Amino acid sequence: MTMTFTHPEEWKEPEIKERELTKYHWLVLHKENLKLGKCTDIGAFTLLDASEGIEIEERVKIGSHTSIYSRTDSDNKKGKVILKTGCAIGSHCVIMPGITIGENALVGAMSFVNKNIPANEVWVGSPARFLKKRRLNQKN
Repeated sequence: MTMTFTHPEEWKEPEIKERELTKYHWLVLHKENLKLGKCTDIGAFTLLDASEGIEIEERVKIGSHTSIYSRTDSDNKKGKVILKTGCAIGSHCVIMPGITIGENALVGAMSFVNKNIPANEVWVGSPARFLKKRRLNQKN
């Protein structure tokens, strides 16, 4: 189940409890450090580890089974993750600490993002790499 909406006025902020699945089946750690914009769509079984902060701006789409980390213990990386307005993350992606994904950027499914992604670009792969510029009048 994902959050779907037809009009922005229909969107309602989900109830988020620490370390419990939302009714849409995604999980937040350190919910006090999560900033969630309006009209976001987060897929089932997504993990948001906001220990160092995660900011999700408006109209962001995140595919199912994605993990977004603002801190990792294995290599001691930490930093706020920012998903800018209108960006989209495919399913089964991993976003590492300190990453910013630009406005209207697209990340392909199963990508490992360890570099900032500029606005209006499409990145794919593991590690994610630039594929092409996104033309805003296309749905690519």
